[in-house]
Amino acid sequence: MPDMSQPRRVLVTGSAGRVGRAAVRALVARGHHVLGFDRVATPGLSATQCVIATLADVEALNRAAIGADCLIHLAAAPDDARYPRGEAPDDGDNFLADLVPSNLVGPYHVLEAARKAKVPRVVLASTGQVIDGHLREQNVPVTVGMLPRPRYLYACTKVFLEALGQVYAHNHGIAVLAARLGWCPRDAGQVEEIRASRRAQDVYFSPGDVGRFFVGVVEAEKLPEYAVVYATSRPTHQLRYDLEPTRKLIGYEPRDAWPTGAEE
Repeated sequence: MPDMSQPRRVLVTGSAGRVGRAAVRALVARGHHVLGFDRVATPGLSATQCVIATLADVEALNRAAIGADCLIHLAAAPDDARYPRGEAPDDGDNFLADLVPSNLVGPYHVLEAARKAKVPRVVLASTGQVIDGHLREQNVPVTVGMLPRPRYLYACTKVFLEALGQVYAHNHGIAVLAARLGWCPRDAGQVEEIRASRRAQDVYFSPGDVGRFFVGVVEAEKLPEYAVVYATSRPTHQLRYDLEPTRKLIGYEPRDAWPTGAEE
């Protein structure tokens, strides 16, 4: 295992997204060499540091993974198109069109690329939606040992993502961290959604804390074969996720709380 405290080569899929930009900015500021992989160019990275492709472009993904010390997988279809589902015929969803290719097939390609390139460390972006049932019943703080209770179809794809990571960790010698990330809003509408919900404010994830979390993951001296962690900013009202394992594994201490950074 290389010394992760030194400048590392980090491949970030979904690097142009909300979480991706925050992670890239912090990693670059720490002196790490970042390669972005997204459908559009990544702000803050030069043209030579951007791979413009989709997860379906297996050859591009395989090439990008070569030489990486850590692969951070953020690319995904971001949520259910319809929740709750309406009555037929107004009951369409994006499962087959978006969730299956991006959130089921895509992670397989990513982990295959990591296996072939012998990437020693992979971070998979999961979501608190996989334990939404516990949150709704106030069974908090939710620990990493509680069984998944997914919100809907998008969350089911993230349960698969976590299981896939566990399989590759156990069978292919990759240290895999499944990170159940809090809510880093992508637009003004999501900022207003968080503003209207105490629970959402408690699982808010500021861009600054996003960056600190991923720097911690990349620079941690050692990770277990496989682990699940939660990552949010500091709760405003009530602790919803158990952040202690995150602190112990990578030394992550959230500094921000809602609404710091929400309007960036």
